[in-house]
Amino acid sequence: MFRGSSFHTIDNKGRVIIPARFRDIIKTDGINAVMVSRMDSCLVAYPLNEWHKIEKRILCLAEKSHSMRRFRRVFIGGAHECSCDKQERILIPPPLRSYAQLEKNIVLVGVLDHFEVWSRDNWEQENLELEKDMQNEDVRNEIATLGL
Repeated sequence: MFRGSSFHTIDNKGRVIIPARFRDIIKTDGINAVMVSRMDSCLVAYPLNEWHKIEKRILCLAEKSHSMRRFRRVFIGGAHECSCDKQERILIPPPLRSYAQLEKNIVLVGVLDHFEVWSRDNWEQENLELEKDMQNEDVRNEIATLGL
């Protein structure tokens, strides 16, 4: 499982070093690549075995609403397979870098079955928004159902 966060830089070509603790999870099936897509102003990166599970769930959905078609079009259609190179970096394609506003300083965040790639500024804003959300009783009650 992906856990924790770490601060990194993305180089001018769009390459990001994957931390060893994340690489070990990515390589569990002998494949050294992730599928990267976009969501919530960041990038989501899934090991290929997890990505295939997502695709199957999406295909099995009975819901064929306009919004679900649009989601599939953007989330699946915008996904890219990113292989690790010999220096254990992945190359993030320009359209995804642009969407997530990745320029120099980035944050990799483990979120159990995947990790996210945030611009440092967007990550700091996300943390501030969470602090505001924590003032909402409904949010606190939802978190309390986890036993926290």
